[in-house]
Amino acid sequence: MNYGLIALNVAVFLYQLSLGEQLTDFVYAYGLIPFRFLQMVSRDPGELLTPLSAMFLHGGWAHLLGNMLYLHIFGDNIEDRLGHGRYLLFYLSCGVLSFLAQIAFQPHSMVPNVGASGAIAGLLGAYFLLFPRARVLTLLPLFFIWPLVEIPAFFFLGIWFLVQFLSGASTIGRTSALTGGVAWWAHIGGFLVGMFLLKLLLPRASARRPFLL
Repeated sequence: MNYGLIALNVAVFLYQLSLGEQLTDFVYAYGLIPFRFLQMVSRDPGELLTPLSAMFLHGGWAHLLGNMLYLHIFGDNIEDRLGHGRYLLFYLSCGVLSFLAQIAFQPHSMVPNVGASGAIAGLLGAYFLLFPRARVLTLLPLFFIWPLVEIPAFFFLGIWFLVQFLSGASTIGRTSALTGGVAWWAHIGGFLVGMFLLKLLLPRASARRPFLL
């Protein structure tokens, strides 16, 4: 299922590239625009689908590759614990609910929100609970040298969440329709939702298995 999600994200992005000048209209149609969602959701049921469609759109190669790298690294372990069906439900639910968190903090924004980041943040939240002692290979910035080091997952993900929270907090009070950029609150919301949904969806047998990582 995890490889299928990666393939679907890549396929949608390649379709985006094929649209040429129509790409902007496509992103505005299928991306999640907070102000439009709040205004239209009661009048147009189709607007309810935009949080789902938006999570498969991406703003560029760097956006796509970064998200797919995280999905590849963390997703398979979560799928192993949840099973295929529960994993798909978990992933999609995290993505949709993460966008709702972004809407709650940026309700006036007219900038499209796109990307799998919120859903992947949910995977990170679940990984934080399931594999806190797992070793994560990461780059450590030390002036002009960036060595690869292995650090515990709880430390890596804890720092990641702290950065998201501080960045999100800096946007509180910005109510401009042009407020956009990185959807920090979708990341924060996705991480917390992932921790919560894991408790609901984790099979009992899996919950009793020892964590070997």
